[in-house]
Amino acid sequence: MQQSLMVFSHLRWSFVHQRPQHLLSRLASRYRVFFFEEPVPTDGDLRLEIEEPAPNVNVCRPLTRSTAPGFHDDQIPALRQLLDGLNARHGLKHSVLWFYSPMALPLAQQFEPAAVVYDCMDELSAFLNAPRQLQQRENALLKIADLVFTGGPSLYRAKQHRHPSVHCFPSSVDSRHYSQALDPRNEHPEQTGLPRPRLGYFGVIDERIDLPMIDSLAATHPEWQFPLVGPVAKIPESALPRRPNIHYFGQRTYAELPKFVAGWDVCLLPFALNEATRFISPTKTLEYMATERPIVSTRITDVVEPYGHIVLCASSESFGAACETALTMSPHEAATRRDAMRSAVAGTSWDKTASSMALLVDAAIARKQRPERRLPGWRRRRKVLGSRSCGLLWK
Repeated sequence: MQQSLMVFSHLRWSFVHQRPQHLLSRLASRYRVFFFEEPVPTDGDLRLEIEEPAPNVNVCRPLTRSTAPGFHDDQIPALRQLLDGLNARHGLKHSVLWFYSPMALPLAQQFEPAAVVYDCMDELSAFLNAPRQLQQRENALLKIADLVFTGGPSLYRAKQHRHPSVHCFPSSVDSRHYSQALDPRNEHPEQTGLPRPRLGYFGVIDERIDLPMIDSLAATHPEWQFPLVGPVAKIPESALPRRPNIHYFGQRTYAELPKFVAGWDVCLLPFALNEATRFISPTKTLEYMATERPIVSTRITDVVEPYGHIVLCASSESFGAACETALTMSPHEAATRRDAMRSAVAGTSWDKTASSMALLVDAAIARKQRPERRLPGWRRRRKVLGSRSCGLLWK
């Protein structure tokens, strides 16, 4: 039987199409993927909804009577019951466990995993409304994990001394998909009536976005249009700046994103510099590059260090001046930056990243299957899972 990946995620598959969807839809050519989401409250019976949005990818959505958020302790008994049924139907007892959220770690007790992977795509403990147990559960996850992947070099530096097998896999790009933006005829019809120039952003709009800066830019440059494409999360709608030249298009499908960029003059990475953005490595940096539009970013470390020669990086105070530079750069400078973008995009792909990860996962599985290591290794991990130091995790 094909090896299974049991993935525990704080992100829903139907949310913004990002790292988990890119990787797991590709890893599904090698493994059976079961993507276990956070529970959804229901007035009905406890149940597990399963759908297959991509070949060999099974999205599992628990519906429980509890209103506790995410993988809260109050949810664990019901989730264990649902997992037992899923295991019995699909033979998942010896799956590779793949964690995006350390909060789901108590559910590892339902398995005798072939390997344990922590794909650390963000420093979740720094996010708004992060669960108080998150850091403790991450510490416990790092003790039992066989592999740790990080979503960028900043996270790699933060985790590399906390585990013996940490591997940096920055987010990549599907260049063919975003190259659709190179043809202006592909522009999204809902945007065509906006005046130019247009300085756009796509992605989640939350506490990581410098909304006061956007408001100030829109006020001081009423001739600029700011199309913002993406869902609002964790912040109230009342926090959004409202001006005639700021346009909110809401969450859109992955297929629509290059169509919006096809009508933009500049792509923005308008991140606030705060604890929530200290370790981020924006997936959209390379996606913007594949569209070959000028890019302006605040001084996010994982943008400045690898791409400071391509992206115009500025403080919030000088962000407007950088946007003016992007709009008025000479044809020669624009061509030089486009060449650098093409080179950066050509050097990576989600296919390559997923393949490299799979090789490491398969090697970890093989190591654990060696007779002299398999049982002692798992006994040691079960001891960690049940130890008093982790007692709060398993209540």
